[in-house]
Amino acid sequence: MKKVTAIIKPFKLDDVREALTETGVHGLTVSEVRGFGRQRGHTELYRGAEYRIDFLPKVQLDILVTASQVDLVIDAILKAAQTGKVGDGKIWVQDLETVVRIRTEERDEDAI
Repeated sequence: MKKVTAIIKPFKLDDVREALTETGVHGLTVSEVRGFGRQRGHTELYRGAEYRIDFLPKVQLDILVTASQVDLVIDAILKAAQTGKVGDGKIWVQDLETVVRIRTEERDEDAI
């Protein structure tokens, strides 16, 4: 079992969700986060004053999948989230030791 985490631009969320649904993903967790990487933030004007935005809004997706689904999920995220510009985001994969569905007490792949 694996946990796929992706950080994407907020306006790409619906596209990524649709792509993941087509791959057979049954659920995901979405969190609104802020951060920066090579994009480094930017400067804006507000009422004549200039101020710097260091942390940009992003969306974090956490998806639990079987090991055999990982490449399919990564490809779906890449195709749906990619704009070709700096700040498109990152994807990383972690091993999961145990997953338990609270309602039914199912474990591991049955809980996904």
